[in-house]
Amino acid sequence: MTGYIIRRTLWIIPVMWAVATITFFLMHAVPGGPFDRERELPPAVMQNLNRKYNLDKPLHEQYGLFFWDLAHGDLGLSFRSANQPVTDLIRDGWKVTAQLGVVAFLYAVVFGMTLGAIAALNQNKMGDYLGVFFATAGAAMPSFIIAVFLIIIFSVKLGWFDVLGWEFGNYRKMVIPVVSLGTLPAAYIARITRASMLEVLRQDYIRTARAKGLAEYVVVLRHTMKNALVPILTVAGPIFAFLITGSFIVERIFAIPGVGRRFVDAVFVRDYGMIMGIVLFYAAIIAVANLVVDVLYAAVDPRIRYR
Repeated sequence: MTGYIIRRTLWIIPVMWAVATITFFLMHAVPGGPFDRERELPPAVMQNLNRKYNLDKPLHEQYGLFFWDLAHGDLGLSFRSANQPVTDLIRDGWKVTAQLGVVAFLYAVVFGMTLGAIAALNQNKMGDYLGVFFATAGAAMPSFIIAVFLIIIFSVKLGWFDVLGWEFGNYRKMVIPVVSLGTLPAAYIARITRASMLEVLRQDYIRTARAKGLAEYVVVLRHTMKNALVPILTVAGPIFAFLITGSFIVERIFAIPGVGRRFVDAVFVRDYGMIMGIVLFYAAIIAVANLVVDVLYAAVDPRIRYR
């Protein structure tokens, strides 16, 4: 297992290089630059800005300078945020994004697995029909559509929750963003849980456990749910990476100062430093999350071994 983890960790390096290279050249292929304005800046000012950020150099030299700084742990400066280091901006936004993502992930896993288990244990009954209806409706509606409905009903009409901002521990500011972000993953997890549990419930060892007189909750929790976890873990890893890196739309709608909102702002103003930094940050989290999921496979299913 240790050797497998080391090999997978080393593979992250070429993956990050490929992501950075593709993003770098695609970013510079887009017409325009970070200092373009409706009212053009004086030529002398443009020349000084380009020189400061090495934009006056050939593209291959910019590419080499970027990777030289990256090798020393420097993501450079933001072009539009008062010359603040990109690492500082990502760190500040990450605190908020991580809070939103972790809470949304917990909501998605708990609600999705509970709903999927209820549907599986009540196949072709009302509980199953309601679970399938939610899973289908939740998977069909994007997060911004869910957010609009929640805002109109629970904020505008009922006044239960606030719309703008984020404050960890304040349920008025947390509920609507969390539900908006986590409902689609919850619906997906519910579908996977239902299908996986139905397959396990048909196995011979489940019938044997029931024939031995074990309590139903023991059969469900110890035998059925544990053996149904592998397909759930397969989707839980990418879902966690998606939620923990932030949702561009949800953070934008609710004016949450997270990484996702800053990425959207950086794209609009062509802030090359922020774009590269956040893309690499996202890639690293996704790579690590996939590695963790693969390791958890062996913990859940003893039949899985890595060499």
